Amino acid sequence: MKLKFTMITLFLLAFSISSYAQKDVSEKSAEAINEFKETNDKINKYFSSAYAYAVFPSIGKGGLGVGGAAGNGTIYRGGSIVGDSKMSQITIGFQAGGQAYSEIIFFEDNGAYDRFVGDKFEFAAQATAVAVTAGVSFDVDYRDGILIFTHAKGGLMYEASVGGQKFKTEMR
Repeated sequence: MKLKFTMITLFLLAFSISSYAQKDVSEKSAEAINEFKETNDKINKYFSSAYAYAVFPSIGKGGLGVGGAAGNGTIYRGGSIVGDSKMSQITIGFQAGGQAYSEIIFFEDNGAYDRFVGDKFEFAAQATAVAVTAGVSFDVDYRDGILIFTHAKGGLMYEASVGGQKFKTEMR
């Protein structure tokens, strides 16, 4: 039990250090946008129609019983960068492993965007996200003014857990 606690603590510490060390991720966010578009060009309609969106180019996630995730991102409105965001997540339940993924959160309207940039935005439990894969057709709708897409980068994680993502924003 002591070893498990120590490993989890070190793992979460490593995530938090890498999260804060990577302050300006706007260049990596632009690369992530291109990667999403190259993987499946059907996502283009969301980039052109969304009120705003937040791009997290690399989120690291891991756990063993208790888990966590962290990543930095860039906030876009009207196609221009307007701020930065940090995502953190804590989960508890059956889980083992680690993975890295990219995430884009599209905001349908000003209300959803204002909740996000006002730091009043967090996902209760595991939010439903659409995994972007090559050639797959998806026709999805916004839920409570948001739409989430993820793209796996690597790793392997088994998970049946409960937790939530919390976001902290800083406008430029």
